[in-house]
Amino acid sequence: MLTKRIIPCLDMTEGKVVKGIQFVNFRDAGDPVLLAKKYDEQGADELVFLDITATVDNRNILLDVVKRTAREVTIPFTVGGGIRTKEDMQRVLRAGADKVGVNTGGINRPELISECAQSFGTQCVVLSLDAKRVGNQWNVMINGGRTDTGISAIEWAKQAVKRGAGEILLTSIDTDGMKQGFNVELTKAVAKVVNVPIIASGGAGKLEDFKDIFTEGKADAALAASLFHFGECSIKEVKTYLRDNNISVRL
Repeated sequence: MLTKRIIPCLDMTEGKVVKGIQFVNFRDAGDPVLLAKKYDEQGADELVFLDITATVDNRNILLDVVKRTAREVTIPFTVGGGIRTKEDMQRVLRAGADKVGVNTGGINRPELISECAQSFGTQCVVLSLDAKRVGNQWNVMINGGRTDTGISAIEWAKQAVKRGAGEILLTSIDTDGMKQGFNVELTKAVAKVVNVPIIASGGAGKLEDFKDIFTEGKADAALAASLFHFGECSIKEVKTYLRDNNISVRL
């Protein structure tokens, strides 16, 4: 049985960690490097850093934060936000990240995923997919969730994996920050059509939500933010609960 991963997410803007609801109404959650170090010590399996305004502000990701984090943590971490070229990805990897998330840049130019996979390996390329229910399908949203592409999230996941994405960070905008559970239906639908690991994101509110996304949603990892940032639940509590429910985790 493959071990399931628990991953804190640090959404950053202007060098600070923030957390919102459905990609708006953000509040300050602290210093990214200090939080990263704390989660490493608490037993997180990985970390995800997302510079959520890099694309909208048309600027590069904050490499200084990446470098300082790399010096403080021992676990793998993924960095995304504002990745438009192969060179952008190279800079982030050189700064110390283990994997790089591609979102808007991949939609604008799908060849970016292929180029990055060929240059750095599929294991370094994470498709960061923000999806929202529109009518009878889930659409890909870009520019920090502000722009509806009209593209099916299911079809984009398949295409991106064919191009070389080695993992999918799947965020449901509908459930993000609502604390009413992950989007099991969406996660399960994507898991059916791809053969790479899926990190489910958006909606964690209680311990049972983690069990549901692993057992019903078929996710390989579960990502949470405010639940951990504001001390509502600890990583150890989540992992102990999962172990007690016969889900394999690293304790």
